[in-house]
Amino acid sequence: MADIQFSPMDTGKPKKGFKLGAVVSACALLLVIAFVLTSDIQLPQNLEAQSSGSSNDGRYPVVLHNGEYESPFVAVVEKVKNAVVNVSAESQTEESPFWWQGGRSSTSSGSGFFFREDGYILTNNHVVANARNVKVRTSTGYEYDAEIVGMDKETDLAVIKVNPEETIVAIPFGDSEKLKVGDWAIAIGNPFPQQGLDRTVTVGVISAKGRSNLHFGSETPQYQDYIQTDASINPGNSGGPLLNIKGEAIGINAAISSPTGTSVGIGFAIPINLARTIVPDLIAHGKASRGWLGVWFAQVTEREAKRQGLKTVDGVMVERVFENSPAERAGVKSGDIIVGYNNHSVDNTSQLSVLVSTTRSGQEIPIDILRDGKKMTLNTIVADRDEFLATAQAQETAPDDFEARQWNGMDLIAFTPDVASALDLKPIDGIYVRRVEPNSPADRASISRGTIILQIDEIPVKTIEELVRAVDKLKKSSRAVGLIVQEPDGTVARKVIRP
Repeated sequence: MADIQFSPMDTGKPKKGFKLGAVVSACALLLVIAFVLTSDIQLPQNLEAQSSGSSNDGRYPVVLHNGEYESPFVAVVEKVKNAVVNVSAESQTEESPFWWQGGRSSTSSGSGFFFREDGYILTNNHVVANARNVKVRTSTGYEYDAEIVGMDKETDLAVIKVNPEETIVAIPFGDSEKLKVGDWAIAIGNPFPQQGLDRTVTVGVISAKGRSNLHFGSETPQYQDYIQTDASINPGNSGGPLLNIKGEAIGINAAISSPTGTSVGIGFAIPINLARTIVPDLIAHGKASRGWLGVWFAQVTEREAKRQGLKTVDGVMVERVFENSPAERAGVKSGDIIVGYNNHSVDNTSQLSVLVSTTRSGQEIPIDILRDGKKMTLNTIVADRDEFLATAQAQETAPDDFEARQWNGMDLIAFTPDVASALDLKPIDGIYVRRVEPNSPADRASISRGTIILQIDEIPVKTIEELVRAVDKLKKSSRAVGLIVQEPDGTVARKVIRP
């Protein structure tokens, strides 16, 4: 909004040009009135009648409530404010000396919201990751010990649960597919709880949809389809709801892009439709299941788009189809361009990764492809990614290498092209960390799932056999071991494991 400059009022005698200015202004006013009367512009006849009641259709920034005009956001906040909670997570930060009882710990604070009246709360994975104790404080001042029901680092979602002693207000899920850039967005969270600023409300608009390829260090989720908003999101807002004008959750506030560490109007929320597919698995199994198509793909180039007759550079190029995969059984071939998946248009690789990963195993879905400029639809039954990984691991296993694959609290498999495809990652030579035991030497070295080990003690490792040989050389040594790894966010780093 432009600055309005006010000038002091004129006093004393009128200036010579005053009468001429008044005449010109009057003529201009008559022209505007004539234009309105002779045009098709429909002005509201009764603003009060159109904006009265507790609902608002977005045409006016006010509503009439109890005889007074007020912001439509007031009704939304009154409806959902008691559903937003503060989440406090105590986690172990480092290895403790032998004389220290209980370990060293730190406490982080975030947000969450009830989505079921029986005490289930949705928040971010990074809010409760590595937590030993989680506490929830409600708007009434009640504090509860919370149980971590399920976590998913790859989408940064988590479900926790309390046994409430009070009536719970739950926020219903909206439909993030229907969002349009420019729609209202309301964020509620705990930006600075240490200063007593819990349950702060900020308002903005949906700035963009489908944001991906963002990097947030070690907490970067693999599957990204972010909603961008200029509603202020600050540290502590993570896990809080992003709401529409109806008071429905359309996203889960997750991250910001900022050179200062605080909001500069670029905030990101996980779409609620993505959460809708993940939450049932987190409640039932404690983790998310992933669909697997069995293709290695890349972004469409401008040259290929022109060759295939595309008007825009959209879609995903199939570079490789894996043997006996769902894609191969459907008839997908190398060189095809995937432009639609399960009745969703496909624009880029990140979007397709999210669509495939959130498809239920065993579900039959249509795939729209372009082949030599001709559009066709193929049907396939999606497989389970974890089952494929387990099979890939079993194929890599030899009877005498169990210790190597379970080394220092890590579950390790060779990072083959098939494994890279299943994880939607670019293949490199190394060993993939499939799981890390809590409080193990690997965990204390800040190694997490998704890390790829490139070297052990300056020895390159890319197969299980090379891993076994490298580990055998270290069996009689108790010294710290240096590793060169590729972090889940793609950066290369040095780690030190103390066995």
